[in-house]
Amino acid sequence: MSDVSFPPLLHGHQVSGVEDPFDTACKKAIFGCDAGLVTFNLAPDILRAAMVFAPEVPLRKAMAMMPTCGVGFQNALGALAPPEVAVHLEWQGAVRVNGARCGSLRAAASCSDPEVTPDWLVIGLELPLWPASEDTGHSPDETALYAEGCADVEAPALLESWARHSLHWITRWEDDNGRALHAEWRSLAHGMGEDTVQNALSGSFLGIDEDFGMLLRAEDTTHMIPLTSLLETS
Repeated sequence: MSDVSFPPLLHGHQVSGVEDPFDTACKKAIFGCDAGLVTFNLAPDILRAAMVFAPEVPLRKAMAMMPTCGVGFQNALGALAPPEVAVHLEWQGAVRVNGARCGSLRAAASCSDPEVTPDWLVIGLELPLWPASEDTGHSPDETALYAEGCADVEAPALLESWARHSLHWITRWEDDNGRALHAEWRSLAHGMGEDTVQNALSGSFLGIDEDFGMLLRAEDTTHMIPLTSLLETS
């Protein structure tokens, strides 16, 4: 196992080969594992990890763990990467490094009803370390961490830092009802104020509501697209 240590309340489980730690975390959650499990796979070219939560609030509020883990990742990479490296977050879960997409966050839960408190919630992170091809000109909007001046950032250290910073923001979210998290996420949001398409709706991305739902202005109306719409089938 890679030498990875996690803060109190979190415990790790490493997988290898082609095993997807997100799928593993969902399976373990279904069978009743403890909250705080972090599954991870540290391949030479990609970092994949997932955290298991046991929410005590309805799913529409628990989904705040997705932007929480996004902010945690931005803080983690910001602490390890050169200061000129910029990290931003898309509402849909994509991570952007120096303007180009570089991995993403994803979510799955035991239910899909926004008003039901789920038995479990899993947030996953996938981050390419090296480009899939040396010819990056064919996909200028896609990048990898080590192609963006971050070759000295070691994957185990980044994973540890992500866990610590995410745990910090979870605590702050619990303490102030998400006010600090909202402010931090907005400062990192990519595409706010721009036209976008989400759930077959097009319009201008105005911002987020108290539960991080997307506010999409379309002609004479404003749509609210909940974060729960991003849930994957477990």
